[in-house]
Amino acid sequence: MSATVRIENCRVLRDSGKAILVSIDGELEKWIPQSVVDDDSEIWKEGDEGDLVVKSWFAEKEDLDEFGC
Repeated sequence: MSATVRIENCRVLRDSGKAILVSIDGELEKWIPQSVVDDDSEIWKEGDEGDLVVKSWFAEKEDLDEFGC
C-alpha cells in the first residue's frame, strides 16, 4: 500500500491556517488538516485547484480513498 493517496479534481474553498476546506469532485466538502497534506499536493491555500495528496491512513479513516487514484 502506498503511503499517500492522490485525489484528483479538488479545490480549496477555505483555509483556516491549520486545515483546508476542500471540494472533492464537486460532490463532497471536507476539512483536511494541513498536517496530513503531502508535499506532492498541488493544493494548499484558498483558491488552489488540482490534485490533493494526503497520507493514506487519513484517506482510509475519512473514506476518501474511494476518490483516490
